[in-house]
Amino acid sequence: MSNRFEAVLITRDEEKRQSVDFVELSEDELMEGDVTVAVKASTVNYKDGLAITGKAPVVRRFPMIPGVDFAGTVTRSSHPGWKEGAKVILNGWGVGETHYGAYAGRARVSGDWLVPLPPDMSPRDAMTIGTAGYTAMLCVMALERHGISPDRGPVIVTGASGGVGSVAISLLAELGYEVVASTGRLSEEGYLRELGAREIIPREELSGPARPLGKERWAGGIDAVGSHTLANVLSMTCYGGAVAACGLAQGMDLPATVAPLILRGVSLLGIDSVMAPKALRLEAWRRLSLELNREKMSKLSASIPFSDVIKAGEEIVAGRVRGRLVIQM
Repeated sequence: MSNRFEAVLITRDEEKRQSVDFVELSEDELMEGDVTVAVKASTVNYKDGLAITGKAPVVRRFPMIPGVDFAGTVTRSSHPGWKEGAKVILNGWGVGETHYGAYAGRARVSGDWLVPLPPDMSPRDAMTIGTAGYTAMLCVMALERHGISPDRGPVIVTGASGGVGSVAISLLAELGYEVVASTGRLSEEGYLRELGAREIIPREELSGPARPLGKERWAGGIDAVGSHTLANVLSMTCYGGAVAACGLAQGMDLPATVAPLILRGVSLLGIDSVMAPKALRLEAWRRLSLELNREKMSKLSASIPFSDVIKAGEEIVAGRVRGRLVIQM
């Protein structure tokens, strides 16, 4: 097995101008860790696109190999929990941000960051789900813990055509929820209905300034957009409802009032997938292996070669990617 492999490397010059290139590295050039993994598949998330384009300060150490998640096979380990040949998944933990990430033939990481690949999943299956799908499941689990069951009423999913949104719609529909999908691409209505959305609303309905309280329309929500969109979702959530927030595609700001929280008892549930504890990760992947419709998943994913990673990062930030992109290494 060759010790050299191809990688994507982000660098920055003295004027802080960013460059992204394909390079060849060796395992000796990887960062510290007690497990080395041969990366079999990765994916392109919105965060990866931000890292590649430099449109947000995702990368906090240079040079950096981007890519926040991967599935692969352990090739070396001094960690007591992992042996050579183990099939593993990694999501988050600063990989691709402060620690060399997934867009390379090899990754060296802490064994504490890894979870086992479910036995009925291939690396491609796992990365069809990826961090976006794992985050969507964390959102669903948070709504369930808050008591938002299918009989409470509809659940809205914003950014519906994206990775988190697509998986969230599929999961919610499989669990019996009535799903309202908000999207900026109404041409994707057929795709969203195939995933299980009952109602499609244009992004413009939610993207402008929100009223303190709007008409009650849904029992809960999963929001990957932030800013005015999240403010509108909160203002239209029914009494005692809850919204799981996990993204910032429209912006990091939240121009809202406390009115929905204190007059309707609405709860805003923050979802962090990067540093989530291992028990939560294991439960999320267990449920994804059991509850996610594989036939639907095949419809929301496309495979791309490693050579197209940089272009794909640019495309996802520009809003031209539907569903999930899986990188076959």
